[in-house]
Amino acid sequence: LPVSVANIITYKGNYEFIVELADTHKSRTIGLMHRVELLDSRGMLFDFKKNRVVTMWMRNTFIPLDMIFLSNVGKVKRIHKDAQPHSENFISSDYLVRAVLEVSSGTADRIGLRVGDQILHRIFQNKD
Repeated sequence: LPVSVANIITYKGNYEFIVELADTHKSRTIGLMHRVELLDSRGMLFDFKKNRVVTMWMRNTFIPLDMIFLSNVGKVKRIHKDAQPHSENFISSDYLVRAVLEVSSGTADRIGLRVGDQILHRIFQNKD
């Protein structure tokens, strides 16, 4: 998948992540399945292209993840911490969102991420 830079801005600072962009039905369906590691500075950005309520799950996913649900302008709407490997429980955005950023479990706490924080990436037209 193509990679690009996403910047997450929190009260603790500006954090740069190299993200794979899952912007097709197939790439969003596969997501991070079958991966055995995800570096602290990496992630996967799922672009649904329009606002909708999104549900995610962890089937065939081997590593625990933090899921960050994002508005169409890159604002954090909801954070689901420590999604458990192989769980088939649905994790809902609870709000209309455009995208979901998946990062290693513990990342949200490490960088001080809160609802309302900003993520800069070209899909939100707020970054080159």
